[in-house]
Amino acid sequence: MTMHPKRDVVIVINPGSTSSKIALFKAGKMVAERTLNHSLAELSQFDAVIAQKDFRMQAIQEFLADQDFSASEVLAVARRGGLLKPIPGGTYAVNEAMLDDLTAAKRNEHASNLGAGLAQQVADQYGVKAYVVDPPVVDELQPLARISGLKGIERHSAAHVLNQKAMARQVLATMGKTYATSRVIVAHIGGGLSIHAHENGRMIDGNNGIDGEGPYSPERAGSLPLVDFVAKVLAERLTLDQVKKLLASQSGLRSYLNDISIKNIVARIAEGDETAKFYLDGMIYQIKKQIAEMAGVLNGQVDVIILTGGAAYATAVTAPLQHDLAWIAPVVVRPGEMEMQALYEGGMRVLNHEEPVRVYQSDASTIKGGTGR
Repeated sequence: MTMHPKRDVVIVINPGSTSSKIALFKAGKMVAERTLNHSLAELSQFDAVIAQKDFRMQAIQEFLADQDFSASEVLAVARRGGLLKPIPGGTYAVNEAMLDDLTAAKRNEHASNLGAGLAQQVADQYGVKAYVVDPPVVDELQPLARISGLKGIERHSAAHVLNQKAMARQVLATMGKTYATSRVIVAHIGGGLSIHAHENGRMIDGNNGIDGEGPYSPERAGSLPLVDFVAKVLAERLTLDQVKKLLASQSGLRSYLNDISIKNIVARIAEGDETAKFYLDGMIYQIKKQIAEMAGVLNGQVDVIILTGGAAYATAVTAPLQHDLAWIAPVVVRPGEMEMQALYEGGMRVLNHEEPVRVYQSDASTIKGGTGR
């Protein structure tokens, strides 16, 4: 990797719902990292996510003040993407159009919307540029994958894009292959769940994990029997906001077991809880079905299947998937996430001219075939 003289420090910022992760990379290595936890009591004083900006910035500045580096060493700031319009994958320079869309929360409230503003403020402080890498709204679906079955409604993708692409690059490199020339299925299994078919560097098909489509997860409903669900919505007179909350955070294992911790659920199973085993098996069953579906999208030509995310630490989840899917391709387990490293590497690919920097435009337009605007 080409290093830049003198300026070789990259600051990485990754805001989550109740925490802010920040890391410092120097000469290609992470030299400091901190997770800044924010209590619900602290966050409840703000009526909107974007109003938390100054509160979170103070914690970030305290972390930076504790680190041993000078302003002249800072090369760039990289941050997690927010809920922008659907865009192709890549690294984007933070600009006014992006900041305006995230500040207005045009596509829903989410802690990741804070990232661009925080990164830009830190970047301005050091006189460098801020970048967004593979945000969750990356949508590279091929045209046939967009057909829903009802005119006027199209499918779209929203996923753990940053970690999916980073894990794919990492695993393929160990196999002597490149992401740009391979066919991969990546399943990110966490509180939410996203499973995608990657072909030659693009996520050509998969579920909308943010809205809760696909298999059910610890918190999300997955794809439901439509008529029965519509009947529930009508009977209970649910608003659209209530429906979104139900599908994205009050369903799945939470609704069946009143728990979202895979670790806790596995412990319950070890103590003989057959109900817990039944519904965890149900989630694994649905994950297996969707991975096999993505194999069909790739015509059975799959280089590797990758299981990642927080739930991939549980062998109770990964072992049956490895056993049952080995007929398709090798199944590799990479638990957790490597978002901080992925953000750093995405910024460096642009700074080293390995790929072009992308420009975000706020004029929303439908993506066809993953080409974007």
